[in-house]
Amino acid sequence: MDLESIQNNNVKEIVGLIKQMEFDDSLKKALEDYHDNDIADALAFLSVEERKLLYKVIGPERTGEVFSFVKYDVDKYISEINIDQAAKIVEEMDTDDAVDLLDMIDDSVEEKILDKMDDSVEEEIRMIQSYDDDELGSLMTTNFIKLSIFYTVKQAMRELIRQSEDNDNIDTLYVVDNDNRYCGVVDLRHLIKARESDKFNELVITSFPFVYDHEKIADSLEELKEYSENSIPVLDEAQHLLGVITATDIIETVEDEADDDYAKLGGLSAKEDLNEPLIESMKKRLPWLGCLLILGIGVSAVVGIFEGVISEIAIIVCFQSLVLDMAGNVGTQSLAVTIRVLMDEEISAKEKLGLVFKEVRVGFSNGLLLGLISFLFIGLYVHFLKGYPLGFSFAVSACVGIALLTAMLISSLVGTVVPIVFDKMHVDPAVASGPFITTINDLVAVVSYYGLSWLLLLKVLNL
Repeated sequence: MDLESIQNNNVKEIVGLIKQMEFDDSLKKALEDYHDNDIADALAFLSVEERKLLYKVIGPERTGEVFSFVKYDVDKYISEINIDQAAKIVEEMDTDDAVDLLDMIDDSVEEKILDKMDDSVEEEIRMIQSYDDDELGSLMTTNFIKLSIFYTVKQAMRELIRQSEDNDNIDTLYVVDNDNRYCGVVDLRHLIKARESDKFNELVITSFPFVYDHEKIADSLEELKEYSENSIPVLDEAQHLLGVITATDIIETVEDEADDDYAKLGGLSAKEDLNEPLIESMKKRLPWLGCLLILGIGVSAVVGIFEGVISEIAIIVCFQSLVLDMAGNVGTQSLAVTIRVLMDEEISAKEKLGLVFKEVRVGFSNGLLLGLISFLFIGLYVHFLKGYPLGFSFAVSACVGIALLTAMLISSLVGTVVPIVFDKMHVDPAVASGPFITTINDLVAVVSYYGLSWLLLLKVLNL
């Protein structure tokens, strides 16, 4: 991408500063006015030598903060600096950001960096890496303030000041006993307002929410969102405090889940990015496309059954796409509603049945209204603009209207029942439902439309 095409003026200013100023304290001071994310975006427009000098000027701590915002080519940037310097930079990062960065670079380079790091930091990073990607432990950070339940208010304040030099998540203070077992939290404001004579343990909130390290992200995400806390503690089965999940981590995870679900609705197994190789993109798309090709051939074969109807009343082909598109739209709407409801693990079978009846009612009501509108306007269109007799015109529009009502009713039912069935079978409904429902709805719409046309126009009215 060309620098001139960048919309962010801050990025342009940062690149200009780096290219024009001396690599000294004046540049470091000038860059203090810019966000780390903007500096991260500016790296792509600098030469290798300029990047190396920049890292040296702003120091390992700021460089680590910048690297936490790098979205692409972080492996290239790491390869440009020596292992010792890379280790210092990663060491200064929050542990969750450090884990994300290390996941994006070559395994051999990762091991070299970890070997050069402080033992305690390396241990924390390896602990987080030990969790599966779908477990809450993989999201946590060790960037938080930990205080002893046995402190006095004065001791707690002193320890807060000491730990805040290395940790910036200080709104919520986590309290443990001598065995590192979680006791609760203290709000920073309450500690600041407390008097020295107050008992520190009386400031502790014991009802604060927490999660366990091996809990599944998908099962806990809605619960985490509802708490709306700056951070949530992560415990092991023995109640030991391991880390915290920040609000930023939760937001990023929600976005990732939404992106993943969006990809699944298209029949993809995972997100694609701009740099993904052609073969990898094809591998993600071909399995479902192959299945849908077979089902599509089945739909075409059904259309072929009604070849006689089409040959005798050719105008009905004009409105096939209308019925198919509306059926597909209704099915997609019902699917989206159902998948959102299924995210609630506590929903009962009775509530699922209620959802089915509700979607069927919505599909019928919308289908009835749109069917009547189609009956009126298509009848007038065929009569006045196509020149067909009035009776024939409204017979055709009646087929369209009734087919529309039928297709929308059944599509609502299919769009609700299919994901519920897949969920019951422990198959991800977002993956399987989207393409599958689209094809079923096409089949329903084709049979409804051409079947009605054959029955009403040819058999009943003998047109």
